[in-house]
Amino acid sequence: MREFWVASGHHLTRRGDHGGLVATPELIMAYLARPELMPPDDACDAERDLHASLLADPLRPVTRADIAALADADARENWTFMLNFRDRLVAAPSLEAVYVTLARKGAADLPPIFLSQLCHLILRNALEGCDDPYTLRAAELFYRSQLATVHEGTLLLADAEVVEAQQHTQHDLHASPLTAMLQPQAFGEMDVMDDDNAWTYWSRSDAHAMAMNIGGNPKARAGLCRVIERWIAHLLGIAVTVETVASIEDRDWRWFIGLDSEGTRIGNALWNGAALDGNAAERIVALMRLEIEDTRLVDERVGNKPVYLILAMGADKVVRLKPQNLVAGLPLAATANVA
Repeated sequence: MREFWVASGHHLTRRGDHGGLVATPELIMAYLARPELMPPDDACDAERDLHASLLADPLRPVTRADIAALADADARENWTFMLNFRDRLVAAPSLEAVYVTLARKGAADLPPIFLSQLCHLILRNALEGCDDPYTLRAAELFYRSQLATVHEGTLLLADAEVVEAQQHTQHDLHASPLTAMLQPQAFGEMDVMDDDNAWTYWSRSDAHAMAMNIGGNPKARAGLCRVIERWIAHLLGIAVTVETVASIEDRDWRWFIGLDSEGTRIGNALWNGAALDGNAAERIVALMRLEIEDTRLVDERVGNKPVYLILAMGADKVVRLKPQNLVAGLPLAATANVA
């Protein structure tokens, strides 16, 4: 079986009999090694001692007195958050259960990077055994922002962080980022995934160095649909089918899920019959139709009608997909017995 996304840290977890991932001391230690939790140069002795003791025993109890002993107020806040998060991960039956709770009840106290990392881990588990590079590349949208550009008439998505790093390098070499965007490959040295190079994804899945031709390659769009299906099935145990559509033709459409802030804004405008601004349609990256196979699980207000999914880019041309919206926004009946 091919390996991918080693950087997710899935090897630091344990898969339970229920199929979900279980937190381990090794996973907690990886969080403790993050730069945000490394004591700064001016940290007090108490903070250094706390960090060192947790590296030695990541699950050791920490008292309020231990936190109160930290001299810096920001350090006390950071460590309170981290230890609450640690205890939540360890106490839960699975990381998936933690994510579903955060998606449904809100994650206001959780820095976005932690939610993305949790998504990365869970998605790696959900896609175990996947042998389609297009699906795996599309799945990167769930935990990494994407920069959109139109090249030769088609919409491409590339990892925003990687593009930014390339542009910094080009700037250092006195090259213009605009020039890079007009290169034949559209994103500097980045390859656009196609049938000739898709096989190379396996050796560089953690590099995020392949652009996605979401506008011109049906396999790329199908890959995104398959990821959504597996994400919902894995987290909620619900079978759904997803397909891309050119437009919402149903005059009696009942429900939509915005997969990002801009997609939600556009969907709300359409729902309320408001006029969209001039380039709103150009900001839509993907429009999809989702159907829940077992209609008994569907809210009666929706019935057998499809759910439309709207993915869009912001004014800065960055796509910031929020996979938690697929959990919180699915129109399920109150009696539906799901995770």
